[in-house]
Amino acid sequence: MSEQRDNQQMSGGEALVKSLEHEGVESIFGYPGGAILPVYDPIIDSSIRHILVRHEQGAGHMAEGYAHATGEPGVAMVTSGPGATNIVTPLADAMLDSVPMVCITGQVPVPAIGTDAFQECDTTGITMAVTKHNFLVTEAQDIPRVIHEAFHIATTGRPGPVLVDIPKDIVDPTNPRSDMNWYAATDADMELPGYSPQMEGDRELIRQAAELIRDAERPVLYVGGGILKARAAEALRELAEMVQIPVVTTLMARGAFPDSHELCLGMPGMHGNYTAVTAMQESDLLISLGARFDDRVTGKLDGFAPTAKIIHVDIDPAELGKVRQFNVGIQGDCRLVIEGINHAMRELGGADAQVDRSAWRSTVSGWQENFPLTYEQSAPGDKLKPQYVIEELRDGNPADTIVASGVGQHQMYASQWWQFDHPYTWINSGGLGTMGFSIPAAIGAKAGRPDSRVWAVDGDGCFQMTAQELVTASVENIPIKVALLNNSYLGMVRQWQEMFYEERYSEVYLQERVPDYVKWAESMGCAAIRVEAPEEVAPAIEKANEINDRPVVVEFVTDAGENVFPMVPAGKSNSDVVVDPTQAHLLEGES
Repeated sequence: MSEQRDNQQMSGGEALVKSLEHEGVESIFGYPGGAILPVYDPIIDSSIRHILVRHEQGAGHMAEGYAHATGEPGVAMVTSGPGATNIVTPLADAMLDSVPMVCITGQVPVPAIGTDAFQECDTTGITMAVTKHNFLVTEAQDIPRVIHEAFHIATTGRPGPVLVDIPKDIVDPTNPRSDMNWYAATDADMELPGYSPQMEGDRELIRQAAELIRDAERPVLYVGGGILKARAAEALRELAEMVQIPVVTTLMARGAFPDSHELCLGMPGMHGNYTAVTAMQESDLLISLGARFDDRVTGKLDGFAPTAKIIHVDIDPAELGKVRQFNVGIQGDCRLVIEGINHAMRELGGADAQVDRSAWRSTVSGWQENFPLTYEQSAPGDKLKPQYVIEELRDGNPADTIVASGVGQHQMYASQWWQFDHPYTWINSGGLGTMGFSIPAAIGAKAGRPDSRVWAVDGDGCFQMTAQELVTASVENIPIKVALLNNSYLGMVRQWQEMFYEERYSEVYLQERVPDYVKWAESMGCAAIRVEAPEEVAPAIEKANEINDRPVVVEFVTDAGENVFPMVPAGKSNSDVVVDPTQAHLLEGES
C-alpha cells in the first residue's frame, strides 16, 4: 500500500487542487482563462466549492470578506495577464489591512516567459509590493510545497496576501513537465529561510509596560485590527476591566471591544467621535495594541497626543517606531502579549495597585455627555438622513449581523452609528479605501458564514463599481442584503469640496435619474425595494430580512447635503476636530 502511494503520479493541475484540499480550503473565488484552464478541469471532481465571479476584482474582495468573517485564509484563482492585473487592487487592499489570502494566478508556459506571449505579464514583479510574499513555480514537483508555504506565510506572523504564479505547462496533463508524484512532494520540508515570526513578547518589556500602565493617570487603550487578527478580544477585555482604562477601537477594530461596554469610547480618527479623539489627544499614556498610528488616526503627527508616553505592541517589528517613537515597544502576538501584561499586572497588585483615575474618568464622562454623535432628523418632505437609515438597520437586525461597508460617507456613518458588540462582524476597506469593496466582500463573508445575516452598506458610487457581483450572489445562491444609500453624489469628495474648495463641485454629481437601481437589481436576480420616506425605512428592512431565497437590494434615497461629523481636517491636529454645527458653541468651553 505504501509503495503504491509513493508511486502514484498525477498532473500538476491535479496536484494543485489536491494541495488546496490538503490545506482545508472549502471555497475558491475565481474566473477561468487560458493559462489556468488545466487547474479548472480537476476542480470538477474536487470537494472544494468554486464560486464563479463576474470580474477578477470581485474574486479578490470575496476572498477578503471570507477571511474577515471566518479567520481562515481566503482563496482566489484567476488567469494570467489581465486576470492577474485585475486582482492587484484586492491584493493591495489585503496587504494594508493584514488580511490572510492566497491568490493563484495562471502564467504562460515556462519557455514563453519573457517573450511577450499572449496574456503574459510579469505577475510576480507587478505584485511584489502588494503581497507579503509571492512565488513563481517552475517545476510541478514543487507545487505541494509552495502551496503549503503560501498558506503558512499568509496566516502566520502579520497576516497578509500571498500570490502563487503557476505556468500552464507544469499543470497541463498533456505536457510531460506536468507529471509528478504528489505524495512524495508533500514530504518535502518548507524552504523559508529567515522567516520565523516572533510570537512571544519579551518578559522584561511586558513587565515595564505593566508598570507604566499601573502608574498612568490618563491612559487610553488604543486598539487596532491586530487584536482581531490575533483573536485577542477576550484578553483585551480582561485587561481593560482589570485596570479600568477606556478603550478606543479604530476603524479596523470595530467590535474587538463591545461598543456597549462602559469603558468603550468608540472610534478615533478623522471621523471618530469627539471623546475618542480627544481622550487620545489628552492622554498621558497610549497603549497601542495591534495598531499602526495611521495618519487618519493621528492627524498632524507632531501635534498628536503630545504629552503621552507610548506602549506599542505589534507582531510586525517594522511597525515599532515607524511613525511614533515608543517608550516600550514589544514585538509579539497581541493575544500572547496582552495575556502576559495581564499576568504581570496581577503580580503588581491588579486593580488595587492602579493610581487614582477618578478625575480622568470624570473628564471623559463630561466629553461623552457634551459631544455625543448627533444629527438633525429630516423635516417632513425632506430626503432621508443616512444616519437614520443606519440606526434603523442596526435596530432591525440581530446584534451579531455581519456588516460589510464600501468606502466614503456611508462607511463612516456605518462605523459611527452601528453598535458593534461582537468581533468579526465589521468588514471594510481601511488602509487602501477601496470603493466597490462591500458587495463582493459581503458575498465572501456569507459564503464563509452562511448561517449569519450579512448586510452590505453601500453608496451609489461604490455600487456602480462592483454591482455585477450580485449576479454571482444570485446564481450561486448567496443571499446577501444590500443597503444602498443613494445621494446621487460622490459624497465624501463633495463634502471636501464644500468645506475646503469653496463649494466648487467638480465631477462629483452622479445623476439622479440613471441608473434605475431597482430595475438593475431585479435584472441581476435580486429582490429590490426603493425607500424615500422615513416611515418606509423600518418596513423595508423588515421585508428585506424576510427574503432569504435571493439577494435583496434596498435603495434608500438620502440627503445629498449631509456631511460626516466629527471631522479632523486633513493636515490639522486632532485638537482642531470639527464637531457637528449644533455642538460648535460647546467647544468654546473646552478651549
